[in-house]
This record gives sequence, C-alpha cells and structure tokens, in this order.
Amino acid sequence: MISRDYAVTMARYNRWMNGKVYAACAGIADAERKADRGAFFGSIHRTLNHLLVADLIWLSRFTGGSREGLHIGQPLHEDFDALRAHREQTDAALLSFAEGLRPEWLDAELEVASTAHGVYRRPAWVFVSHVFNHQTHHRGQVTTLLSRLGIDIGATDLPVLPDLAG
Repeated sequence: MISRDYAVTMARYNRWMNGKVYAACAGIADAERKADRGAFFGSIHRTLNHLLVADLIWLSRFTGGSREGLHIGQPLHEDFDALRAHREQTDAALLSFAEGLRPEWLDAELEVASTAHGVYRRPAWVFVSHVFNHQTHHRGQVTTLLSRLGIDIGATDLPVLPDLAG
C-alpha cells in the first residue's frame, strides 16, 4: 500500500524529471526528436507523446473524466511546444490529484478496462504506483536516446529532487 505522501513525492519527482527531459529535448532539432531511433515507440517525440497519453488515460480512469480521443499508440501533438505545454498541464493535474488522495480511496478496488490487458480489478494504490513506474520506465528510454545524442540531463535520482522536503 502507498500513501498520499508517497504519491505527492512521486508526482513532484515526475514534474521535475519531465521538466529536465523537455528542457534537454528543446535544444534538439525537430527532425532529430522525431527520428526513429529504435525505441519501443520509435522516436523521442513519440515516446514523450506516449507518456502524455498514458497519464491522461490514467487520470481519466481515476477521476471519471473523458478518454475521448486518447489512444495509447496515437500521438496527441506533432508540435513540440504544444506537447510540452500539455505535459506541464498534466503534471500539474497529477500533482493536484495526488494531493487529494485519501487512504480509503487508495485501498478501494478499482476496475480497469484496458485494450492491452483486458478487465482487471486491483486496489487503486496499485494503479497509482503504476503511473509513476510507467513514467520512470519510458523516461529512462528517452534519457538513453538523449545520451546517444551526447546530451546528459544530469542527476535523475529521487533523493536529488529539489523540493523533496515539501
């Protein structure tokens, strides 16, 4: 079981790391960001799109919002600046969601219908944990691709998070 504090810390970490990744990506030509580099989603740009779409789908599952127009393999934005702005809005929404979590909601069973995995029920905390784990997984792919381009985004470890204390 996870706590609200854990989720808030991870939401802050994700916001920080996404800021670092997007800052690094902003210095790359559009064609370089969109070049197929053999990653699971091909390019840096498509991987960033995937992360955004996945977070929006999970937020809609958690909050009862609409998932219209969201498909895990379908990019939302071809324009990097639009993608970055939407990422920043979504990170703010994830943090706000995390700040409002209550133990009884985290413990409650949540049913999720997934095109990839079917329908399954788990305590909500499992799915919340998954969101942050999924972000870290794919950001790791992006940082590897950036590294291959000679770009080091710097420290990525959770204890280095600037606002860890609050």
